Amino acid sequence: MSAHLMSLHRCCQRSPLLLLVARRPWSSSSVSPPPPPPPPPLLPLHKRLLLFLTQQYYDVEMLLSFGSQLKRRGIQKKNVHYGYTHKFYGSDIAAAYYILSIKGGFRYVGQSDWFRADLRGKFKWDFLNYKNTPLEEVDMSHTVINYTGLGNLKEQQSLKTLSVRGCPEVDDWFLARLHMFQDSLEELDISHCPRITTGGLAALRNLKGLRRLDMSSLPGMSSPGLVVILLEEMLPQCQITATGYDHSLSQEEEEEEEEETKKEQMQGPNPAWSTRYRVKSSTFD
Repeated sequence: MSAHLMSLHRCCQRSPLLLLVARRPWSSSSVSPPPPPPPPPLLPLHKRLLLFLTQQYYDVEMLLSFGSQLKRRGIQKKNVHYGYTHKFYGSDIAAAYYILSIKGGFRYVGQSDWFRADLRGKFKWDFLNYKNTPLEEVDMSHTVINYTGLGNLKEQQSLKTLSVRGCPEVDDWFLARLHMFQDSLEELDISHCPRITTGGLAALRNLKGLRRLDMSSLPGMSSPGLVVILLEEMLPQCQITATGYDHSLSQEEEEEEEEETKKEQMQGPNPAWSTRYRVKSSTFD
């Protein structure tokens, strides 16, 4: 009996301590926590976009590279050789179908009507009625024709007019392959083609029957005035149109004058040599 009383007495002595310990968390929780820091200011939309692109640089680069590869494959697919059509319908229909498939236009020999594709690439199939009729005029302006696709026209020996104005895939190799029309081609438009350079224009000397040439606004051509003079010498019967260039030779003349001035300065200490040089130059003139 006494043992039970002693345990009860000890429990009563410990209970205030337990209550005090139990109250401590409640007393500490009464203090409010510090407020959270304010959010950072929101960046403008273009800066957020640049930040996102910077963080995703390699992903964006991979996507751009993949898109470029898809575009290149699409161009190659459009310029394949139409062998199946050539086999069953002949070279004339195959050439006509190729032209229309890349949104070009053409006119048959002896016909006044043109066959063209619309902006969506749709066209009529009436050209199938001219199975053995060659092409006389072809307009491939602003299409994706390239060196490979030109092979679909190689049997068109009656072709007189060809326009590839503003074609992004026409290059020097394309011009070199035009020799297949050297006996028939009379008019050629290669204006606004960004990949044509000065070196590629030399291949036009093979087109001996050319009567008109439009080579306006070729960004890859240097010294356009000299190039026009050389082409006029190689093709004397051809009327050349070359607009969109600065044909003035003022810059070249200034460079020549600067070189002559430097020579005179170098020749200054020796008047006898300078006199001989003037005499020689006057005799050459």
